Amino acid sequence: MSKKLIDTSGLSCPQPVLLVKQAVEAGDKDLDIIVDTEVARENVGKFLKKAGLEYKEQEDGQQYHLLTK
Repeated sequence: MSKKLIDTSGLSCPQPVLLVKQAVEAGDKDLDIIVDTEVARENVGKFLKKAGLEYKEQEDGQQYHLLTK
């Protein structure tokens, strides 16, 4: 199964967290989440931890990828 891409570039909080929450509630656990602000990175990371999902971060220029396992 391939990762589900959630690109939240250009969106301000709480939109990135809400998009990720919708995906998790729909049963998607293997995610590649793109955020482009530090605040979104922190907030999405907090949500993933609260949801019990492990993830790793990769920085790609001015974007961050949060990859769940």
